[in-house]
Amino acid sequence: MDEFEIIRSYFCRQVADPQLKIGIGDDCAVFNPGSGHIAVTTDTLVEGVHFFSDADPEAVGFKSLAVNVSDLAAMGAVPKYFTLALTIPEYNSRFLEKFSHGLFRMASSCGISLIGGDTTHGPLSITITAIGTTKPGMEITRSGARPGDEIYVSGELGGAALAVFLKSNATHLTDPLLESDSFMKLDYPQPRVELGCSLAGVASSMLDLSDGLSSDLMHILEQSATGAHIELEQIPYSRSLFELDLFNRINFAVSGGDDYELCFTVPPEKRNALKEIAEKLGISVTRIGTVTADRGEITYTLNGIPFDIKTRGYNHFAK
Repeated sequence: MDEFEIIRSYFCRQVADPQLKIGIGDDCAVFNPGSGHIAVTTDTLVEGVHFFSDADPEAVGFKSLAVNVSDLAAMGAVPKYFTLALTIPEYNSRFLEKFSHGLFRMASSCGISLIGGDTTHGPLSITITAIGTTKPGMEITRSGARPGDEIYVSGELGGAALAVFLKSNATHLTDPLLESDSFMKLDYPQPRVELGCSLAGVASSMLDLSDGLSSDLMHILEQSATGAHIELEQIPYSRSLFELDLFNRINFAVSGGDDYELCFTVPPEKRNALKEIAEKLGISVTRIGTVTADRGEITYTLNGIPFDIKTRGYNHFAK
């Protein structure tokens, strides 16, 4: 089966969208963006780096798109379209069936449509470019945090990082249900699209957590020229972490990656607006700290006592 047959068999889906003028099958996709602004993001997932070699292909397909949609959510953008550049070592119908099923399962959950891409031969890797739209001037960037703003995260932290540790070290939790929950967070992250879009005009800055809170938060601080104080007792730890001692619980939640939750700052006067949004959507958001004037510095306390975080989030090129 050649690349064009693979595309026709596994990735051609009809898109009923009046804004999409030309979709899969031509040299370019063409769409009319309407009156909004366009938000674009790209992520590459590589076997052995972003997912284990024996990972379920359905989970690989789901996560490949989810991490891109999470970036759109972090900008407050509505997902619209995506392209897929898929490199595979050989034709494998089982892999392609499960991969495409997971991919389109994620796509249908947030209303995003595949409009083109490329299929090539080589080591397994997936590159997706996702396109969304925002209302002009309502994009939520990383550069708007100000001293006194409150720092929030959605959901729970650390479960996905624990799953990576368990898999890498061939070890297990005593509670199989908690272990399963941890791997679900790793394999099937849920982008916070509704929350991200609802925070326009409320959040002063925002990003999604991919490499770990301690690492990702620094991007907001650098671009906003601010610092942060984090209260570790306020962290919403994944329930799977409560089998661990306090030190490791903190380490996985603060320095572990793959959460794909939103981290954002909100001025105190908009606290009630945030509460109303969270209640309406049924999403947990937790205040974990405060933006400070100490540019580029994060301080941590545990029940008011200074706490030293020595580890940082994932870095592809760190030794």
